[in-house]
Amino acid sequence: MSQYFVVHASHPQQRLLRRAAEILEKGGLVVYPTDTTYALGCHIGDKAALERIRQVRRLEKQHHFTLACRDLSEVSNYARVDNANYRVLRRLTPGPFTFLLQASREVPRRLVHPRRRTIGLRIPGNPIARELLENLGQPMMTTTMRLPGHETALTDGGEIRDILEKAVDLIVDGGSCGFVPTTVVDLTGEAPLVTRQGLGVLD
Repeated sequence: MSQYFVVHASHPQQRLLRRAAEILEKGGLVVYPTDTTYALGCHIGDKAALERIRQVRRLEKQHHFTLACRDLSEVSNYARVDNANYRVLRRLTPGPFTFLLQASREVPRRLVHPRRRTIGLRIPGNPIARELLENLGQPMMTTTMRLPGHETALTDGGEIRDILEKAVDLIVDGGSCGFVPTTVVDLTGEAPLVTRQGLGVLD
């Protein structure tokens, strides 16, 4: 049976997010809100937790996971960021974007695209997600909370609880989220390229 925390959307309770970070550190799966959809996350170094996410979402081995990061300095630890890309990241983060960048050696191999050697990274703007990452002190492996057979992500914490209370360790209910995912921007070429149009607008 999963734990269920109701957290204030704009002023999240620190004691609850400290407990959520402890659950992540111990290998737990956590559903949490972002500035786009609810997401499912786990500790970056936990291979067993990653496999549990694959089972919950029935993902293929080739699925490209994302690292949710606290800030730009953390992004630069896990990806190669040149000056031009840094300017794009600084302008669009935090916010509803996922960026594809060349992975650094710090990234576990299971998270890197096998052919392109890229990694997806995002810096969420949602206060709950940001404070959760601050309490954890490192990135989370994360993916959209969309279940097999569903065309869109789940948007309500209570509904997620009804469906997944035996499959995850914690549900952080921060109120209703949207169902439009992040905009994915490929920064590995000569110019930024939108490969999936979502909530974010590349201006």
